Amino acid sequence: MSKESAIPVGSSPAEMGANEADRSGSSMRTVETLLRILPMVLCVVALVVMLKNSQSNEYGSLSYSDLGAFRYLVHASGICAGYSLLSAIAAAVSRQTNFSMAWAFFLLDQLLTYIILAAGAISTEVVYLAYKGDTAITWSETCSSFGGFCRKATASIAITFIVTLCYAGLSLISSYRLFSQFEAPVAYTDKGIEIATFQT
Repeated sequence: MSKESAIPVGSSPAEMGANEADRSGSSMRTVETLLRILPMVLCVVALVVMLKNSQSNEYGSLSYSDLGAFRYLVHASGICAGYSLLSAIAAAVSRQTNFSMAWAFFLLDQLLTYIILAAGAISTEVVYLAYKGDTAITWSETCSSFGGFCRKATASIAITFIVTLCYAGLSLISSYRLFSQFEAPVAYTDKGIEIATFQT
């Protein structure tokens, strides 16, 4: 049996440290995978609640598709659910994150955080106007007539903000991984002086 496959009873501190780092990395990968699966589930729930959000009564009918903000929330939730699934698979399968993957996770986590945050913010404004109205822009409140519609919209938006918190956590994890494991890219001048490549 090789040294790589088994550690002898009298292991050196370096070997024990490496073993501990492997266990720590495995635990971190498990936590990250679960944290990527959670927003996928929540996005699907928010998506389904909003897709089924329509109400008809003696005052008329109202559906999520009548409002651009809610259509955007549906599309954003679908995109985030798809990305969460793919990133969870990638996080679970890859045993070691290379530089390119770390950058991809960092950039995409940041992008999706802002996309889902924007969806929640503009939808919140629409629901606020639906509850309160705004006489200055001749927007009358509608929730007294379409209470069920407003309640479902509010529930979907609340779930969306929970997703935003999940993505904020993922952004912190991917940022930590990128900037703690990898150094800034460097280049050397013809005089042998080391400089960061992003400097002019």
